[in-house]
Amino acid sequence: MTAQTQNVPEIELNNGVAIPQFGFGVFQIPPEDTAEAVRTALEAGYRHLDTAQLYDNEQGVGQGIRQSGLPREEIFVTTKLANDAQGHDNAITALEGSLQRLGLEQVDLYLIHWPLPHQDKYVRTWQGFEELLHAGKTRAIGVSNFQIAHLERLAEESGTVPAVNQIELHPALQQAELREYHRAHGIVTEAWSPLAQGEVLEEQVLTELAGKFGKTAAQVVLRWHLQIGNVVFPKSKTPDRIRENIDVFDFELSDEDIDAIGRLDAGHRTGFDPDTFRG
Repeated sequence: MTAQTQNVPEIELNNGVAIPQFGFGVFQIPPEDTAEAVRTALEAGYRHLDTAQLYDNEQGVGQGIRQSGLPREEIFVTTKLANDAQGHDNAITALEGSLQRLGLEQVDLYLIHWPLPHQDKYVRTWQGFEELLHAGKTRAIGVSNFQIAHLERLAEESGTVPAVNQIELHPALQQAELREYHRAHGIVTEAWSPLAQGEVLEEQVLTELAGKFGKTAAQVVLRWHLQIGNVVFPKSKTPDRIRENIDVFDFELSDEDIDAIGRLDAGHRTGFDPDTFRG
């Protein structure tokens, strides 16, 4: 076990399953490069992998897991439902396809990728997710890009609170109200686009903190995510960057540092608005 693995904290989900707080994302990693990137990440100490049906690289994730030689139970695997597969029956069938591509009997977390409110299918989709959870096809179920109104509707029309909500979250889009809703309802916040696709890394407060700690601005932001309680999974296919990203457990931001980063919040999205995105 590497030093980084020993230092990565775990968060207990609302059904008792533990999720590593720091993971490896494979969004936009080409399928032909995915296995090698995953293998490199696992060698560097990552034990949490985040993929999706839409990424078209689940097969590479599974290949990388097998090539790593690590026991399956040491690796937390998330995948997400494709937007065109929403609906009760489709959601169940789609996970079977993911399991085949991954070469796994079970994922650790299955997410509805987008609410797509114009389709009005996410409640029926969630009911299919509940069946998959009870059948043991996934250890936990959650959502991605859900707003408070979408979460409230799930609460009213189902019996299972999502374990996580994976949302765009970075210093320029801190989503305080949504994060507080999560906290109050036992939902873990996961951050996608944690570095705002690099847009925030030239901010003076981040470059000054990077100099203070002898780290990069990206490492400062990733440390900020951890300290405010987010699950975070930066993505890269560059081996040095993969190793650099997880090297964030040997320094700690002060309350003043965190407050300074908090002042960067501008409500700025780099991705789609969940209320209007149509898939």
